Amino acid sequence: MATIVFLHAHPDDEASQTSGTMARAVDAGHRVVLVTATNGDHGTAPDDLADGETVVDRRRRELEVSARSIGLHRVVWLGYADSGMTGWEQNVAENAFTGADLDEAGARFAAVLDEEDADVAVGYDWHGGYGHPDHVQVHRVLHRGADLAARRPRVLESTMNRDAMRRMHEAALAAGQEDDWDPDRPMDDGNPMGEPESEIHWRVDVTDLVERKRAALAAHASQTSDVGMMLAMPPEVFTAVFGFEHFVEPGREPGMVDGWPFDA
Repeated sequence: MATIVFLHAHPDDEASQTSGTMARAVDAGHRVVLVTATNGDHGTAPDDLADGETVVDRRRRELEVSARSIGLHRVVWLGYADSGMTGWEQNVAENAFTGADLDEAGARFAAVLDEEDADVAVGYDWHGGYGHPDHVQVHRVLHRGADLAARRPRVLESTMNRDAMRRMHEAALAAGQEDDWDPDRPMDDGNPMGEPESEIHWRVDVTDLVERKRAALAAHASQTSDVGMMLAMPPEVFTAVFGFEHFVEPGREPGMVDGWPFDA
């Protein structure tokens, strides 16, 4: 059995992006550890915060619930602040993740990899899927941490299948449905979302785990703008959108494989 360490940018990213793969790995007997880079303090502030409770407090508790629904063995906070979206003044705020020294942040991540004697480290593709500064930084820290680890782990990069999203978008339009979601439009950094299938190596079928994924998302109830939109999808749409998770494996021969990367 392997030890797999996932690095995510904010609380709730683990739920929307890799919770199906994480849950499958847990069920298969692997040790699964989540490292969350930022405290998510620029997420939605819920109306029901108690006296003295902060957005960070709430998001930490929500992540604990999400982790239990997935079955994670350990959650680690890397200790940085949320940087906000591209161009926000928070990008250059003290302790913002996007401005962190790469060697320092990589060393923090490497310390977890060493503590766990990790076999696999999972982060994001080169532009963080959609260009969010913290997601792009996850990509950098993933690789720097892997390089600094005492035993370099195998590295995978979570991404989104742009071609599959385009096919869903075109099918919705052909069926006469309103669908203003275009995966080819520029995202936060000016690049389109995710990666084309030609750049993806693994497609993991998690359709049988979508309820675990939905439960992980529901744990982040305060994030009504993003999580609320995802949970509002009809079950069949939710399964179509979230039933497959995709990974790039740097150095692997081209070609997307339908399968399970942790037996490779």
